[in-house]
Amino acid sequence: MKKHVYTLAFVLCTTLGMAQSSKRTLEEAAQFGKYQPVGLAISPEGRTFVTFPKWSKDYKNALIEIKSDGTQVPYPNQAWNQEDSLHPQDHFVSLQALYVDADNTLWALDPANPSFGKSIPEGIKLLKINLKTNAVERVYRFEDLPREKTGLNDVNVDTKRQVAFLSDPGRAAVVVLDLKTGKSRTVLEKHPSTTADPAYKLRIDGIEVKDQSGKSFSSNVNGIALAGEYFYYRPITQTKLYRIPTAALADASLPKAELESKVEAVGEAGISHGMFADKAGNVYMGDSEKKTLYRFNAQNRTFETLVQDERLLWPDSFAIGPDGYLYVTAAQYQRAPKFNQGQNRVDYPYRLYRVKL
Repeated sequence: MKKHVYTLAFVLCTTLGMAQSSKRTLEEAAQFGKYQPVGLAISPEGRTFVTFPKWSKDYKNALIEIKSDGTQVPYPNQAWNQEDSLHPQDHFVSLQALYVDADNTLWALDPANPSFGKSIPEGIKLLKINLKTNAVERVYRFEDLPREKTGLNDVNVDTKRQVAFLSDPGRAAVVVLDLKTGKSRTVLEKHPSTTADPAYKLRIDGIEVKDQSGKSFSSNVNGIALAGEYFYYRPITQTKLYRIPTAALADASLPKAELESKVEAVGEAGISHGMFADKAGNVYMGDSEKKTLYRFNAQNRTFETLVQDERLLWPDSFAIGPDGYLYVTAAQYQRAPKFNQGQNRVDYPYRLYRVKL
């Protein structure tokens, strides 16, 4: 198959030969023109993948890989990226989240909700992609869920227990998927830890984020991070960060009340979207109101400010590369016409940023 190459610019950042300053700085890593980046994953070899949900007319491919020479190519192939409303089960509809697991497998979650609308049941899917062969090995369909009510958002995979954890803001719940059987369970549904605070009003640059009908932005459980023995999660419009033992979440025999008793609030975390955990169990997140990136130190339960920068416009998805940098997409969600009385306030081009850890 002939490989299509984007003409979008990729900024190759080089490390300057000077002493590292104690103050971290935000660096631009890539540009995507008018295509809105959301999901992000980086493999141990440094292969970088980005998703582009179909949320506006400016749409071309759902998933791309940024090559080492800076070119951006459809992944895993052009066929999956072709729009096909008649066969949503075999094509990306509105791909959102990515995750590279401990076995170096790429997982791609398609909530199938184009234009911020309701999910198309037949298009909802989770792809397991072999990064050695670049082949789709399995597709999970979630047919045992009420797919017309779901709003799957993010995914993390526990290879040791062979389960995937997914946030479902549509139902204010966490979904636990058995990767061997393909069967899923819904847990913590409408629990205080998975439910948005209805009184919270998200404000960025002093402006409340509301849609064209005047409805305030709100999101139930959204960002998740699998940090070894703990699973961290949180709604967007609620300021607390929560966690639960991974073993408890994966235990299908645990009664509902006992599972919920293991939920723990670990601290005030501002307003964050996606999250990411490193191998040491630290959790990385952003704050769209303060345009800041944080690291939660699980050992001493403290939040460390990594960087504050006006360019952090809706820091969405995170990944750590083998170069020791934390990468983050800037989705500029709050600047889309949907939240500005139909006016587009996006600062083009959309960008990918990084900060040295």
